[in-house]
This record gives sequence, C-alpha cells and structure tokens, in this order.
Amino acid sequence: MPNNRFFSLAALSLGICFSHSALAGADSAAVNLARAAELAAIRAKHEQTEREVAAIMRARQEEIRRERGGSRPKASAAGETTAPPAPPVERWSYEGETGPLRWGKINPAWAKCHSGNRQSPIDIREGIQVELETINFDYRPASYNVVNNGYTVQVNFGAGNRISLTGRTYELLQFHFHHPAEETVGGRGFPMVAHLVHKDAEGRLAVVALLVESGNPNPVVQAVWNNLPLEQNEPLVPITALDMSQILPERREYYTYMGSLTTPPCSEGVLWIVMKEPIKLSPQQIAIFARLYPMNARPVQATAGRLIKESQ
Repeated sequence: MPNNRFFSLAALSLGICFSHSALAGADSAAVNLARAAELAAIRAKHEQTEREVAAIMRARQEEIRRERGGSRPKASAAGETTAPPAPPVERWSYEGETGPLRWGKINPAWAKCHSGNRQSPIDIREGIQVELETINFDYRPASYNVVNNGYTVQVNFGAGNRISLTGRTYELLQFHFHHPAEETVGGRGFPMVAHLVHKDAEGRLAVVALLVESGNPNPVVQAVWNNLPLEQNEPLVPITALDMSQILPERREYYTYMGSLTTPPCSEGVLWIVMKEPIKLSPQQIAIFARLYPMNARPVQATAGRLIKESQ
C-alpha cells in the first residue's frame, strides 16, 4: 500500500507538471500565432504602400512624358516598364555654351530667346516725344525677403506695393539687379540697373527699369546688401520693412516700349518702363554686387521696328 500510494502521488505530480507544460506551450503557440499575424499585417501594409508609391511615380512619369512630348517607356520581358532616366537640370548662363546665344536651343520652351522679334533689352533711341501718362507709384513699407538665386540678387514682396498706368494696376512682385545695365540709351551704358517686376490681375507684366549711376549711397539697396543671404537659394527674411518709394528717382519721366523678359524663357508681351533719370548708388554698393556678379547682363537685342515713346 505505501508503494502504491507513492506511485499514485508521483503520477499525480507528473500529471500536474505535464498539464502546466501543455498550458505553457499552448500560451506560447497563441502568442506566436498572434505575432505572426501582426507581422503579416505589417508586411501587407508595407507592400500596399510600395504599390501606391510606385503607381504615383508611374503616373508622374507619364505626365512628364506627355508634357515633353516624348515616347512611352519601353516594356521589359516581364511586362514591367523601365522608367526613363531623369532629365538633366537645364541651366543657362551669361557666357559660353549656355550663354545668351544658346538660350533658345537649350530648351524648346525658350525658343523665343532665339526667334522672338520683341526681345529685351534694347538700345533706346529715336523714340517719339509725347505727353505720356504719369505713373502712379503706390509704394509703402512692406515685408520682404532676399535671395541670391545664382543669377542675381532678388528681393521678393507680398501684396501691398503697386503702380497704375493706362487704366491698369500692377502689383510689385520682386526686383533684382544686373551688372552692367542691360539697357543702353543712345548707345550709352550704365554700371547697373534695377528691374522692378509687376503683374496685373490678368497676368500682364510691367517692368520698371531704374538705371544706376555712381553717387551717394541708396538706403533701399543698402538694406538689401545688409541682408544678403550667406547661401544661394536660401531666402533671408529681415525683421524690418522695406520702403520702395525711397529707391525711385525724383523725376518721373520715362521711356516705354513692348518687349520681353531678359532671361529664359524670354516671354514677350512685357510692358517696359525705363525711367529717364538714373538713381544713385555709391561706388561701394556697386562693387558689392559686381563682386557677386561680375557680368549678368543679356546683350542688346534688335529693335525690329518697334515704337519707342518717351516723355517730353
């Protein structure tokens, strides 16, 4: 009897141990199954995201192909499409193989740079003297940012500065500089020019050109130089406002003609207003820009019989 009791107790203990092991194994299996299901769900979501991204990329490549008028990418043996190589960044410059004489051939969208007959800048001469409408400059202190974009120093504005002329109102978008001046007057050149770019509600552009002579410092230009960014294409936003009324000449007579942008894409239909009285910059102010851009001026273009008017 004692032996039987001993064996019974031993069997009971073993049964309890086996039961605990079985329960532990069952719990572990359940955890493993749950973890496997979780990983499968994560993997499925990841694969779905990859498919969506691939679809977006294919759609964008197709849009680019249609915009450029190219052919469809070739299909591989597996039926997948091979994406074409990314198009090179189209750069232009003021000299050499990417200079002004080549702009119209670098990009078909810039064809006007080569074939246009209303291009800017021009040598302003033989204009007819008439009573031109006075330009209403509605300039006031406004916030701005300064960017060195690799072609010039540009100052961008929000809404609030405008000009009115010929029944239209043009909002000031930005102004920038060229060294030397792109325009000439009767063959006379200038060390610099500031181009003030405006746009009306219908998208028409009007550019006011302020020719520069050496003289006293200009407070507006000095504020811009004080806030030159240290890196290209990284705008700097000053904490003070800029009053563009302080950059204008005292006299408001001007020349006017129809021309184009002076950089690619050289779009035509731009109203040009070239102030007859130059503004003054100090030699130091001119030298600062010349150090950044020794030459960023497009050569004078053919007048091609255009009418030039000037204030009497």
